[in-house]
Amino acid sequence: MANMVKLNKTDQLVINALKEGKELTLQEIADKIGESPKKVFRSLRKLFENEIVDTNARKYRLSGKDPRSIGEDDVELPE
Repeated sequence: MANMVKLNKTDQLVINALKEGKELTLQEIADKIGESPKKVFRSLRKLFENEIVDTNARKYRLSGKDPRSIGEDDVELPE
């Protein structure tokens, strides 16, 4: 059975910002979505722990694991 991750408004905004395909820094994401860096960091940490985003040298991008699920309120993840 797959785990479900509940996405909040900030998570959705972060995912939408990253859907453009460009790797962004935490500050770039915060500026783009109008949220504080602290709030964005918490969201990125949750998304990273659930393999929805990847990071490389302080830049973030969508992981590409299951793009069909991204953008839904609940993302189904493999165990």
